Amino acid sequence: MKVEQIYTGCLAQGAYYIESKGEAAIIDPLREIKPYLTKAEQNGATIKYVLETHFHADFVSGHLDLARSTGAPIIFGPNASPSFDAHIAADGEEFRVGDVTIKVLHTPGHTMESTTYLLKDEHGKDYALFTGDTLFIGDVGRPDLAAKSDLTQEQLAAHLYDSLRNKIMPLADEVIVYPAHGAGSACGKNMSKETSDTLGNQKQTNYALRADMTKEEFVKEVTDGLLPPPGYFPMNVQMNRDGYENIDTVMQQGLQALTPDAFEAAATETGALVLDTRKPQEFAKGFVPGSINIGIDGGFAPWVGALIPDVKQPILFIAEEGREEEVVTRLARVGFDYTFGYLKGGFVAWQAAGKVADKIQSIPAETLASLYEQDKQIYIIDVRKPGEFSSEHLTPALSKPLDFLNEHLAELPKDQTLYIHCAYGYRSMIAASILKARGFDKLVDVMGGYAALKSTTLPRTNFVCPSTLS
Repeated sequence: MKVEQIYTGCLAQGAYYIESKGEAAIIDPLREIKPYLTKAEQNGATIKYVLETHFHADFVSGHLDLARSTGAPIIFGPNASPSFDAHIAADGEEFRVGDVTIKVLHTPGHTMESTTYLLKDEHGKDYALFTGDTLFIGDVGRPDLAAKSDLTQEQLAAHLYDSLRNKIMPLADEVIVYPAHGAGSACGKNMSKETSDTLGNQKQTNYALRADMTKEEFVKEVTDGLLPPPGYFPMNVQMNRDGYENIDTVMQQGLQALTPDAFEAAATETGALVLDTRKPQEFAKGFVPGSINIGIDGGFAPWVGALIPDVKQPILFIAEEGREEEVVTRLARVGFDYTFGYLKGGFVAWQAAGKVADKIQSIPAETLASLYEQDKQIYIIDVRKPGEFSSEHLTPALSKPLDFLNEHLAELPKDQTLYIHCAYGYRSMIAASILKARGFDKLVDVMGGYAALKSTTLPRTNFVCPSTLS
């Protein structure tokens, strides 16, 4: 028996490859399916099943393309109603993969079709549990993402409580828990950076699995402090449920190399959003006017999904040479299939063609401290998440989280210089580029973010551990 977790850091997502005696099953595959096909071919195995734990909201799964390529059936748990051919398994149904067995455990709560898969070894002993978004390491799935549900988040949380107590917690402590996500995913509130654990350890350390916890306490704790989910989540659920374009078609369309003239014309004629995926400080030195900077080396795909409200938005992009395929792939992972090409030669080619360029001023943290000493009324904007701000922040800073910046543009003065920072400098440049594109001209990015600002004389609040915040 072989069990392999295939973890993708940008999405904080875990897919799984299970193999025994020349047969394999894939759980929650990513959109690009070649790695799974290659792995099976190298091992001389045939992919027998494609199993989905639920209709994912934060990424587009590769179940359809993988099933088309292999002929393997797509398996969902009870209550799933996809628009394509799939096997809707019954609770307790079992599937053989070589000498091992995968048992369906219907665990509604995160969504009503949510299902975990219990892997039994060749001797019939419970070995591992693939929990999807039902149980994470240190957390459980948020109960407010179910699409087209008539149930409230409190009712879904109550279902989740029952699923955990009746289906998962009775299993042996040595069973390994393999979740669909880790820290950084918006599918939970406070997931661990660890990507697997024993069930016994989770019973001891996961707040949601406390033995003495009542259903009422569970519902309150699980639903408390939930931020609104990213806007692209419902659209990804729809794509996973109803189908989507073949990944090869999306890649071919997105990898069209455009000259500066063609790029400029395409942006004008299609109303495409121009996405610059270079490093923040490279972007600051010069960029195509109106473009938005979301660097490929950060939490790229989730931030695209959080800040671009429509997955059908036409996109043209600028990338570091050689990383164009990576950009299109990572956009497609979160359902942005309408990428129509990139700037051949990058921003250097744009400059060489004599095109108009823009820039954003970026200053060290020490410079901001000096400016504050001269004028205590300057506008310092903190675009970190609310929890980060509550934990520790500059006393004069205003909290304007990047996640919701588009909703609060009217609250920011265009006639004042805005000094923008995040934690390290990635999100602040995204925010600055958005504001620049919306007509804000007096913008200054603070290099190094709060990490650098802490070393200056700027006044700040005392640190409060996030776990103690209600």
